[in-house]
Amino acid sequence: MKSLKLIGLALGASLALSTTALAQDISIAVAGPMTGGESAFGRQMKNGAEQAVADINAAGGVLGKKLALQVGDDACDPKQARSVAEKFASAKIPFVAGHFCSSSSIPASEAYADGNVLQITPASTNPLFTERKLWNVARVCGRDDQQGLVAADYIVKNYKGKNVAILNDKTTYGKGLADETKKALNKAGFTEKMFESYNKGDKDFNSIVSRLKRDNIDLVFVGGYHQEAGLILRQMRDQGLKTVLMAGDAMNDKEFASITGPAAEGTLFTFGPDPRNKASAKAIVEKFKSKNIDPEGYTLYTYAAMQVWTQAVAKAKTTEPKKVMETIKAGEWDTVLGKLGFDAKGDIKVIDYVVYKWDAKGNYAEINPKGS
Repeated sequence: MKSLKLIGLALGASLALSTTALAQDISIAVAGPMTGGESAFGRQMKNGAEQAVADINAAGGVLGKKLALQVGDDACDPKQARSVAEKFASAKIPFVAGHFCSSSSIPASEAYADGNVLQITPASTNPLFTERKLWNVARVCGRDDQQGLVAADYIVKNYKGKNVAILNDKTTYGKGLADETKKALNKAGFTEKMFESYNKGDKDFNSIVSRLKRDNIDLVFVGGYHQEAGLILRQMRDQGLKTVLMAGDAMNDKEFASITGPAAEGTLFTFGPDPRNKASAKAIVEKFKSKNIDPEGYTLYTYAAMQVWTQAVAKAKTTEPKKVMETIKAGEWDTVLGKLGFDAKGDIKVIDYVVYKWDAKGNYAEINPKGS
């Protein structure tokens, strides 16, 4: 009986020590669409965050402690995003890498600001995210008023005298990108033939496709996400249209090609220079590949967000969000995306969007944005 008591006491002490060790971990989070139509991008973000945390912990953690990752699912729904943000704020999590959709990041950022949480989005490109003078927001990606310029520049140089249509899905991201592209086109003296909206989640685009056919549209720019863009492309081909489809960074997942099949060939989209090809990412890319994970899209952007926060915490010698954000904006940080610096709003100082083209085999490659 005595030995059983001793075993029980030893087990209890072991559990207590384990609980104490866990309590000493620093909890951080990644938040995005883990379910729903944009879950492919949630998967990218989760992959990036998990690998970053594993690598940071293997290197000794942060301030002598290990990181523990929590995952929030907003399904790209603004209300759900705010709920996730309030939950993380109440748990006193100091840092969140997220969200994906701008329509989620913007309301979430307000809850994070109120709850003293630092937020770095790997993917939300709507300018409003950093234009509201919130203390707690930053992004490691560019903005729609930057990629809209690149899209417009390509269209002006390659489709002069041609008929161009602009579509948007009415979301914060989609309409914002379409509006910025239209603005840049119009400023360059190029007027679109058609400007039309649809609803995110729509499946039947035949009426829009019929209008594209009637107006002899040569290129249609889609401000929206890959699922609807893929369906628009398929339905254009079903009606015999050879119209080129162009879109923004939300096209950067191979799920697009699984929707379209070989019809993806020739589709264009804007995105930053492929981080998988950067020397600064080579070792990390190999780690992903060893796990049969393609670190496409926003995988490495999420990894970079984690790197920025971790390095700033080490320099500030605290996880206190306001002090860490001050440190982030005052320094430059070595990441898989290269060296990153931030302005007073939380935007990265060096932006470089390029144009990509899909092929019939479901792959994409950077093309000369000046055309030929």
